Order: sequence, then structure tokens, then C-alpha cells
Amino acid sequence: MSDPHPPPEAFSDDAYLRTLGYEERFDRRVSLWSNFALGFLYLSPLVGIIALFAQGLTTAGPPVVWWIIIAAGGQFLVSLVFGEVVSQYPIAGGLYQWARRLWSGPYAWMLSWIYISGVIIGITTTAIFSADFVQALLHGNATDPGTASTPGEKFVIAIVVTVIGLLLNTTGSKTLARIAKVGLAAELSGIIVVGLYLLVFERHNSVSVFFDTMGTGGTGGYASPFLASALVGLLLFYGFEACGEVAEETPNPGRAIPRSMQMTVLIGGAAALFAFAGYVLAAPDLQGIVNGEITNPIPVILQSTLGTVGTKIFLVVALTSFLACVMGQQAAASRLIFSFARDDMFPRSTWFSKISTRTHVPVNALIAANVLPILLYVFIYYLPDSLFRIASFQMLAGYFAFQMVVFASLRARRKGWRPAGRFSLGRGGWPVSIAALAYGIFAMVMLAKPSGDANLAFYDRWISLIGFLIVAATGLIYLLVAKPFRRSSAPEGDAVEMAERLRASHLAAEPTERKDESWLS
Repeated sequence: MSDPHPPPEAFSDDAYLRTLGYEERFDRRVSLWSNFALGFLYLSPLVGIIALFAQGLTTAGPPVVWWIIIAAGGQFLVSLVFGEVVSQYPIAGGLYQWARRLWSGPYAWMLSWIYISGVIIGITTTAIFSADFVQALLHGNATDPGTASTPGEKFVIAIVVTVIGLLLNTTGSKTLARIAKVGLAAELSGIIVVGLYLLVFERHNSVSVFFDTMGTGGTGGYASPFLASALVGLLLFYGFEACGEVAEETPNPGRAIPRSMQMTVLIGGAAALFAFAGYVLAAPDLQGIVNGEITNPIPVILQSTLGTVGTKIFLVVALTSFLACVMGQQAAASRLIFSFARDDMFPRSTWFSKISTRTHVPVNALIAANVLPILLYVFIYYLPDSLFRIASFQMLAGYFAFQMVVFASLRARRKGWRPAGRFSLGRGGWPVSIAALAYGIFAMVMLAKPSGDANLAFYDRWISLIGFLIVAATGLIYLLVAKPFRRSSAPEGDAVEMAERLRASHLAAEPTERKDESWLS
């Protein structure tokens, strides 16, 4: 650790990083807008709506749109909590580093084991969801409801998308930032331009359909199918934390990253709501989609409204977003693996923590993050129906990791932590954190509950929870037996102490800080 009371003029981004115990090893090429673009594309409302539109409508009809609002509100609370933590600890590795500094190394190790599994599965599901749209782009008749891609096509397309994203990511942070901006522009144009056109010129349904279950409740009432459709909202608002994974590649991260996270949730939520509503209102055969007769509905809707050329253009835009989303997930996973290994908390830490001297990215960690997705593509090839249940496990793992951070922040507050970064909730910290934790617990219950299809086998109905428990138990056993945290000498559990040091340095330099607010404001 450096001098605990450095003068504020020494608090450039690299100097501040040194006070936290690390040396600058990345290039800070990811601007505020690139950081926001990365989080937005990881969240990717266009990809999420495209992937879940049919499942949501067949499960609970048009009222599933309300899950978008519910999830956006809950995750915005979580983003506020994360903003306080990342502002004090703008370190690559995001959730792992936050949990380590708020609590301890073992606690952070367990969180990271669970979270890494969720992020890597995110790469898998995003790449596979892109397959139907590649197939629709190449297919001669997008209005054919049978244009959904085959398991073999999904396998090949997912491999290609993953490899392209990996190769681009290895060229450096500058490439990631550029593609994030291109993807952001493509995604927003795809949502706003197409959405406005559908709402103004191609509306076939009334707004009242958002209160019409269209028969999805059956004879057993609507509560069950509505709760079963929670994944539509919960899956959408997962990814804003990626803004913090590249904290060491972002200038002025203590100020920029909290803003990026909040913008990601708010703008992403508005875009998702706009896109979902537009497709529902423009669907020429909404009942057919709800009944499951149209298996790939968005290309069908676009073909009937935009024609063949317009549909093809939109599909190119959508696939750009898919690729950018995969790249963002790969980058987030690799930075977490790198940060984990840098603290000697990972087997073969030296290999995983290497940074390319040419491109300044953790190439070995990038490669490692893409091994499991390729194995999962093989699994899904043989069991195609497992895709959505795997996605549900992804979300359960992610939400659990999120709430481990929120819970750790509450524990730190009880011990006297007053966040000393550039972003703070002040007196609102306690109520916001408690509300965020309550929402997270509710979301985890929704994600862990069994499938409503009584015809499925027991393990298939509970696959999300079973998969989560297997991953968590494996990680816990390794933690207790190998005790990887004993090899690490990285700082931990210093949130209260670090906040006091930063605040003391700030007060000591109060006469000059008006001239230099580069580190604390």
C-alpha cells in the first residue's frame, strides 16, 4: 500500500489505483460513453426482447410487459448501491473486488465462482439466441413460421459468433470501445427508428391488449403464468455491472462508472419497453404468437410491416447488437478472471493474470472465458429444449452474486462505512440498500421456482435451482479444501478504513481541492 495520506494533486487515476494496492496495467481507452455503451450492449434490450418475445407471450400474453417496469425499478436500486462501491473501488474485476474490500477474500471468492459461471453462460445464451436471426437473414421467406434454426445451425452459428468476438477482443480496449459505440448506435436505431415506424404506421392492436391475457391464464387463474413469465424482465436487466469490470480502462472511473450504470438501466429499460410494446402493437396475428403457432415472431412481424428489404436491414442491425453483446460479456468475464488471478486466488494464477504487452488486454483470461461456452454449445445441440432453463440458471447465479455485494455493503454500513468515492447516496444509503436487497431476494425466488409444466421430470422442472446448488456446492468444497484465499496478500475488508483515509485526505486539502477535483468531489 502507498502512503495513506497522499496529497489530492497526486490522485490521478493511476495514483488512486496505487493507493488501492494495484499498479496501472491497462490503457484507459474506454470513455464515459464507451463505458455506457458496453453496459448497454451487455444488457442489450434489443437482444433481450428478440430472444424472449415469443416465450413471454406464449407464457403470459401481452401483460408480461409489466415485468420490464418491475425489473427496471428493482435493478436501478441495485445500480445505486453498486455506484457507491465502485466509486470508492474502481478496480478491474468489479463484483469480486467490491466483495473483497467490503467483506473478505473467502466471501469474494465464493461470489466470484458463482458470478463467473453466470457470465460465461451469458456468452453461451446470447450467441445461440443469435442463430434464429442469422437464419432469418439468409432465409428466402421470413414470413414462414418454420424458419427457426435447427440445433445444428445454432451450434455452428454460436461457434462463429463466439470466435469472432474473441478475436476482436484480443486486439485491445480501443477495439472494444469502438465496437461498443457502433453496437450502441445500431441497437438504438433499431429500436427507435423501427419502433416509431411500427407504432405510427403499422399498428394492428389496441393498447388495451396489455391488460388482456389472451387465454394464457386457462382455468387456473392468471397469477401462475404471470409469475412464470418473470424471466422476460429479470433477464433484460443483467449486465449493467459490466461497466465496473473495465474500471481500470476508464478515465475518471469513480464518477463515470456510477453514471454509466444508472444510464444503462434507465435508458435500457425505456428502450426495452418501447421495443416490446411496438412489436406487440404491430403484430398482425398476435393471437397466433400467444398460441405458439408462430415460433419466430419478430421476423414475421417485420416482414409483414417492413417488407423483405427492410427486414434484412433490421436483422443486420440486430446481429451487430448480438456480436457487440457477446464481446461485452467476454470482456467482463476476462477482466473478472484476470482480477481474480492477479490476487492469486485462482489455479494457475500467473498464466491467467498475464497482460499482452502489445494490446494490453488479458488474452489468456479471454481464451479461458470462452472454453465453457463451446462445451455448452455441444450440450444444447443434444438437448435443445434446455436453452431457456440454462438462461434461467444464468440469471439466478447473477442475481445471487449481485445480492452478495448488496448484503456486504449493508454489513459494512453497520460497521461504520460511509462511502468516500465521488458518488454517494448519503442518508439514502440505508433505505436504498435494504430495498435493493428485498427486490433481489424476490427476483431469486422467481428464478428458482420450478417450471409450471407438470409433465416435465423433477430435475427438469427444478433445473435452475439444481444447477445453481451444484455450482455453489462445488465452489464451496474447493474453497474449504484448497483455501485459495490463503495464498493471497491483496487488501481485503478495508472499506471503513479506506473511506476514512480518503475523507481525511480530502479535508486536509480543502483549500486546494477547488482547483483540483480530479479525485474526490
